[in-house]
Amino acid sequence: MGTVTLGVSIAVPEPYGSLLQRQRASFGDPAAHGIPTHVTLLPPTRADAEALPVVEAHLAAVASAARAFPMRLSGTGTFRPLSPVVYVQVVEGGAACTWLQKRVRDTSGPLVRELQFPYHPHVTVAHGIAEEAMDRAYEELADFEASWACTSFALYEQGEDEVWRKLREYAFGGSETHGVPTQGGAPHHRAPVRR
Repeated sequence: MGTVTLGVSIAVPEPYGSLLQRQRASFGDPAAHGIPTHVTLLPPTRADAEALPVVEAHLAAVASAARAFPMRLSGTGTFRPLSPVVYVQVVEGGAACTWLQKRVRDTSGPLVRELQFPYHPHVTVAHGIAEEAMDRAYEELADFEASWACTSFALYEQGEDEVWRKLREYAFGGSETHGVPTQGGAPHHRAPVRR
């Protein structure tokens, strides 16, 4: 059956998702229209197509152990010069995203993989484009704000046309915490800017 390229992420809801996607396209990022606006939990990962049922069962188990949490985006950051990325910062919900991505990549599950860089939840708005355009993305979205209740994540597959399509959404289960930290009482902070 061959292999597929999978990713797991939290979608940025409307109207914010389309707004950031349009902004990303306006900065000249050719990948903008093929990538729904998201916070990554599992970066692009090759898997056997026949393993999809096992992957889906694993993700359903991760989601059932999670609960809804507040997500808030505010301002911009960058991974330059380490990586040519400008992003919108996750200033609330980051600890829960970290908890989820660890479980998605759990060593006993089907999606085990090492990360190229330490996990840092964010929403990419420019990647691998001209420095001037990266600077513009950093400046134009510096005042961006969005917040919502995160209640699910989704499994995506990248097609041969480089477009990511959602295969299935996984709603969080139960009203108990089950180990997902909530940040309701934690002080708000801005993530450090990497230059």
